[in-house]
Amino acid sequence: MDRRCFIKLSLASLALGSTLTGCSAVRVGDGESARFLSAVDTPDGQHLIIIANHKGQLLSRLSVAERCHGGCVRPGSAQVAVLARRPGREVYIIDSTDGTLLQQLNAGEQHHFYGHGVYSQDGRYLYVTANHFSDGQGQVHVYDAREQYQWVADFPVGGMDPHELRLHPDGNRLIIALGGILTHPDYDRIKLNLDSMRPALVVMNRHTGAIEQRHEPSHHQLSCHHLDVSPEGIVIAGYQFEGPVWEAPPLIARLDTRSGQFSEIALPAERQIAMKNYVASVAINPASGLAAITAPRGNRVVIVNYVSGEYVQDMELADAAGVLPTATGGFLITSGLGGVYQTELPALTLTALNSADLRWDNHLTAISR
Repeated sequence: MDRRCFIKLSLASLALGSTLTGCSAVRVGDGESARFLSAVDTPDGQHLIIIANHKGQLLSRLSVAERCHGGCVRPGSAQVAVLARRPGREVYIIDSTDGTLLQQLNAGEQHHFYGHGVYSQDGRYLYVTANHFSDGQGQVHVYDAREQYQWVADFPVGGMDPHELRLHPDGNRLIIALGGILTHPDYDRIKLNLDSMRPALVVMNRHTGAIEQRHEPSHHQLSCHHLDVSPEGIVIAGYQFEGPVWEAPPLIARLDTRSGQFSEIALPAERQIAMKNYVASVAINPASGLAAITAPRGNRVVIVNYVSGEYVQDMELADAAGVLPTATGGFLITSGLGGVYQTELPALTLTALNSADLRWDNHLTAISR
């Protein structure tokens, strides 16, 4: 199917409407019924996709060839798409009931993935960020899950290094973190254009690929990589600063997609320096109005009020990695050193739940039973 045919079919589906939720809404766990999925590495270098319960106890493990990154639940289905970390080329479709592999997708000879994807509200289309490495330009690949994940369209994102993306609550737009960094598989993860980067936070029409909003960070080396979006359409995004190590610019951005108002959240000076210029994961919790941002190089978790954009507090956690909102307003957090923690209202102090000899990836995906 070419892009024109895909757009026609997508707009027809929009006219029919849908009552299902997109995978950006399937995040808040419900007490003991909560489970989550994550990519992990073992100390001896094995790459695994695991499912764990609400206490971080492992329920299943699947060995894969590549190191993986983010995952996304298919609405109305037990399927979860788990994507290889840049510059990987595989998408693993997992049965979340038992952790088995259902299908494997390949990026093709001219592309690699960035580790993130999102489904449409009706579960039909899977949108995946990718790099067309012959020209370095970023794309969103579109797969039709009803047709055995046939690759049906590509949407240019208007720049390089599209990373995490979420479905807007209206179901019609994608919010994409554009890192702006040029890479090529021949050079593994080496960054090739740090002097000429153009990162951005982009809002795209998922039916046509049209760019509706583009917001650039205050510094051209603030690589926008990770984000989350609230039910109201407020986005919290995290940066990774590629400039001089002695500088400490803001690493958290806020976008209200309703008004297009874009700003950056500056922390108290000593808290800003402590983040060590690197954000790994972002999670919004609508139950409390808070967002949690992990900074593994700074060994901490930062909490902000996503509604007002105000700094709330931060907590020390060695190699803070993935984060998910909990049903009671707090967050479940993993450490790259193997620990699983929880922080709840009102004190927002960390409680250790479990520990394993695993290296948790920076992203967690909530799944239902």
